[in-house]
Amino acid sequence: MNMAIVVERAEALRVQVQEFCRNELPPELADRAHRHQVMRKEDYAQWMKLLETKGWATGHWPEAWGGLDWTLLERFVFEDTLAREGCPWILPFGVKYVGPVIYAFGSDEQKKRFLGPIKTTDEFWAQGYSEPGAGSDLVNVSTYAELDEPGENYVVNGQKVWTTYAHWADWLFCLVRTSRDDKPQRCISFLLIDMKSPGVTVKPIETMDGYHHVNEVWLEDVKVPVANLIGEPNKGWTYAKYLLVNERTTGAVVGWARHALDRLQQCVRQDVPESRRAALQEKVARFELRFLALEQGSYQAVRAMMDGTENGGEASYIKVRGPELYQEVMETLVEALGMAGVARDLKTLHSAGMPPLGPDDAGGLIKDHLYNRAATIFGGSSEVQRNIVAKAVLGL
Repeated sequence: MNMAIVVERAEALRVQVQEFCRNELPPELADRAHRHQVMRKEDYAQWMKLLETKGWATGHWPEAWGGLDWTLLERFVFEDTLAREGCPWILPFGVKYVGPVIYAFGSDEQKKRFLGPIKTTDEFWAQGYSEPGAGSDLVNVSTYAELDEPGENYVVNGQKVWTTYAHWADWLFCLVRTSRDDKPQRCISFLLIDMKSPGVTVKPIETMDGYHHVNEVWLEDVKVPVANLIGEPNKGWTYAKYLLVNERTTGAVVGWARHALDRLQQCVRQDVPESRRAALQEKVARFELRFLALEQGSYQAVRAMMDGTENGGEASYIKVRGPELYQEVMETLVEALGMAGVARDLKTLHSAGMPPLGPDDAGGLIKDHLYNRAATIFGGSSEVQRNIVAKAVLGL
C-alpha cells in the first residue's frame, strides 16, 4: 500500500478515536478513567465490548478473522490516541496476545472455539509466562507438561508468577517444558489451560499500590487435553517470540507519557505555589523535549517495521524509552501534588468519594505512579531490551 494512503488512513482513524473518546464513552466509565480509579472486571468487559462495536478491539486482526486488517501505523495510532485521551487500558491478553497466536498457528478447531469469545470478551484470558526463576529470560521456564499413558492429556506441574488478572481469567495461555532432551528453546510448548481445571490454584500478590492486579498460579497435576496444544510440541518458543514482538511493539506507553505530561503541566499551572513553579517548569520543558524525541523515534521505528528496513532493535527501543519517561513524569507529578501526593485514601480508588487532599484524581495518580514502577520490567525488562539493542544495532 502506498505510504501516503497509509498515513492518511491512520490520521483519519486518529480523528475518529478522539471523537469517540470525547463523545461516546459512558459517563461512569469516563469518570473512573479520568480519576485513574481501579477498574473492575465488569468495567473492562464494558470497555472492550464498546471498542468492538467499532471493530477496534480486534482492528489489527486480519479481515479473514473478523478484523480490519490495520497496518502497524494504524494500530500504533489507535493505541497512542486512546492513551493520550486518558481512556482505560486495553486488556491485551485475549485480543492482542493469544488471539493472534491462535489464528496464526492454531488448528481450525481452536480458531472456531476460541476466536469468537476472545473478540467479544465473553472469556477472559491470562498470560502464563513468568516464573520465579524465569522472568525476562523465559527460556528458563520449568513448569513441566508430560503426556499421560493414553497420550490424551498433558499433566502439568509448576508455578507461574506476576500473572495479571488470573483471578478473573477463564483461560490461561501457558509456556511449559515438554522435553529435556534438547536446547531449552526446543523443549517448550504452548498450552491453553482451562482455569476451572482441578489442580489450578490462584493466590493474590498485593502490589505496593494496594490493589490486587497480579497473582501466583500453581499448577498441580493439571490435566490439559492434547487438543489444547497450539501448533506442534516443542515449538512453543517460536510462538512465544511471535507474541512478544507484538507485546513490545504496542506496549510503548508513548501515549501514557503524553497524557501524564499534560496532567503535569496542568498541575504546575493550577496547583503549585509560585515559589516552586519555576523549578518544575524547567523539568516540564526537559520532559517535552524528551517526549518529542520519543514520539519521533517511535513513528520512525513503526515505519521501519512496515517497510522492512528495521534492524531488530526498534521494538526494544520503544519499550525502553517510553516507560522510563512515563515513570519520571509520574514521579514529578506526584511531587508537584505536594501534600496531596502523600495522603492517600484507598477507598477513593473504588468509589466516588473525594480524596483527603488535593484534586479528585490525586489518589488515582499516586496509584498509577506506584504500580507503574513495574513498567520497566513487564513485557521484557529494560536491561534485557538494552542488550537486544546492543546486539541488533551496535553488533556487540
